[in-house]
Amino acid sequence: MGAADVQVLIEALIRQQLSEDQVALLQCFLANVEQPGQCLRLIEEAAGRPPCPHCACQRSHRCGQASGLQRYRCVMCRRSFNALTGTPLARLRLRDKWLHYLQCLIESIPVRSAARRVAVAKSTSFRWRHRFVAAILRAPRPQLSGIVD
Repeated sequence: MGAADVQVLIEALIRQQLSEDQVALLQCFLANVEQPGQCLRLIEEAAGRPPCPHCACQRSHRCGQASGLQRYRCVMCRRSFNALTGTPLARLRLRDKWLHYLQCLIESIPVRSAARRVAVAKSTSFRWRHRFVAAILRAPRPQLSGIVD
């Protein structure tokens, strides 16, 4: 599943275009992703080798790990970054609970109920909801081409 597929899935969730069977299948998949490291692995797979968020250079090399994420160093500006740098999800803590919180978003659970379910503070739940939605809105929209009726 590539980054484009994830974006299409998230957009369908926001617009509530998925059938009940599809939502149940997605919930089953998220329930099986229990290990904290697996969330980080999914993030890195979706990002691939990202360009430098500071200068947009495509050339970088691996430069260690921090907080479970691969760090990269840009060849041009020599600044380091990871897959989350420059995104709305950067510097958020408790990454092992992100997938459970995403499941609450899928089910359209209110902020307070989601906070109780995931065992985080109400303020954290509120901040996460806005950050996750901001990440979705930042994604490029697919462009229509050809004949559209």
